[in-house]
Amino acid sequence: MIITKDDLTNNSLDSNKMLQRAQQTTAFLKSVAHTSRLMILCRLAEKSASVGELEKFLDIPQAEVSKQLARLRKENFVSATRKGRSIIYSISDVRARILVDTLYDIFCTNSFD
Repeated sequence: MIITKDDLTNNSLDSNKMLQRAQQTTAFLKSVAHTSRLMILCRLAEKSASVGELEKFLDIPQAEVSKQLARLRKENFVSATRKGRSIIYSISDVRARILVDTLYDIFCTNSFD
């Protein structure tokens, strides 16, 4: 939703609703504002992966990967499915997918160099 100057002038937006959305947005951004969690989401944006694959990709201990995945699962950003003896993680939140794709375009391509 784009907020225009006229919207604010005409008081067509309820300030309580705006505050509520700002709080939701802040909580959402805090959840991804961690290097390991963001790297996990970036990797999962490419393709689903197991804890072992993420551990190898991030070069951090399995316990840390699991801790960050637990946080992402708690926030419903990722989901897990069993495939044989492995648990495969993927992005399940469309907002997280859009955010990661946008951040990748801004910071990981040469578009803004």
